[in-house]
Amino acid sequence: MGDKLTAIVTDVKYRMSLAIIRDLGAAGIRVVACHRDERSSSPPLGFYSKYTSKRSLLPSEEYDDALYELCKTISEEEGQRPALLPVGASTLAMLSKSESRERFSKVCGLFIPTSEQLALLNDKGHVAELASRLDVPIPKAYIPAEGETIDSLIKRIPLPCIVKPRWGEGLGLTAAQRYTIARTSDELKASYERFSSLAGEAPIIQEYLPGAARACSVLAQNGKIVSSICHRRIREYPVTGGPSTCCISSSDPLLEDLSSRLAGAIDLNGIAMFEFKDDADGMPRLLESNPRIWGSYPLTRIAKTGFSSAWFTLSWNSGNPTEPLPIQVETKYTKRKMTFFPSDIAAALGYLRIGKPGLTLGAAADLLNPGTKDGLFEWSDAKPALHYWRSLTRTSRNS
Repeated sequence: MGDKLTAIVTDVKYRMSLAIIRDLGAAGIRVVACHRDERSSSPPLGFYSKYTSKRSLLPSEEYDDALYELCKTISEEEGQRPALLPVGASTLAMLSKSESRERFSKVCGLFIPTSEQLALLNDKGHVAELASRLDVPIPKAYIPAEGETIDSLIKRIPLPCIVKPRWGEGLGLTAAQRYTIARTSDELKASYERFSSLAGEAPIIQEYLPGAARACSVLAQNGKIVSSICHRRIREYPVTGGPSTCCISSSDPLLEDLSSRLAGAIDLNGIAMFEFKDDADGMPRLLESNPRIWGSYPLTRIAKTGFSSAWFTLSWNSGNPTEPLPIQVETKYTKRKMTFFPSDIAAALGYLRIGKPGLTLGAAADLLNPGTKDGLFEWSDAKPALHYWRSLTRTSRNS
């Protein structure tokens, strides 16, 4: 890729933004990192990367206008529209609206899902309905019969079970707060009432799946898969159900096929991750989809997939259709294991407390294994990780 190719990466306080910044910067693309001015005492994570060419704090009160002006200025200076890559869910939702798309298309290249696609993929109930139509296996759901009370419903649901709102992220919940494993009838009723109160509608109740957690992440163009990577979760924190602290990329033709059906059915444009969990027989069932940059996204860099470069190219081409760039995608990616330090250490201690020493020993082995890569730290670009770890220390002292 040549000179004057610019990418604007938003929401760079999130650690997954580093993988995009590093991938593109290493490819010779000028990276502009921007973030809402949240009056923080320290700059956002992406500002510390050596691959960031320009840093821009945008006012929160007029964020969309400020982002537009940033794109416009770069477009006018360079005579080409920059590729705009939204990392955060709120920025993505804002840009996906038809009026924003029309406005921003004049000053940048965008390659993201439509607001209708986002609404569908963010809603667990709608995703389950779509999966059923496409013969994509899903967990068994428990729905009250007409006029049935919650107490009556609870009596016929096998325990443990999963309780979750249709869109936990839209309620402002963290990944660990977006579902509950109910092991008793009292826990089930309490979770049902809590999520009902938060969302203003009944939550989803599903069977508990005891198997491995797996996922397939895709970049799609008009529903056709441009690039994909599958991974299996090894450890998580909190250990009772939280974000991944260790995962490994894998070849998984079945998950790729199921994910391709889902992306194709809605003519998806952009990035999405489809999450699965195995049942007692080891067969995957679709849990949900995440139509945005996901927490374990750095694995796409570690496994050398070319995800970020392909997303940049599709975004650039949408803004500069008369000067399209060739899409370069790795057809085979490297099998790699990734951890997040120090979250994986916390997970190791958590597994030890609940009587799973094997997972604790696995974390210790991965910590000492040079072949296991950290999702944030890189020797050649160490400042972001050092800043992140210092911020965790300050947070711990102030709590």
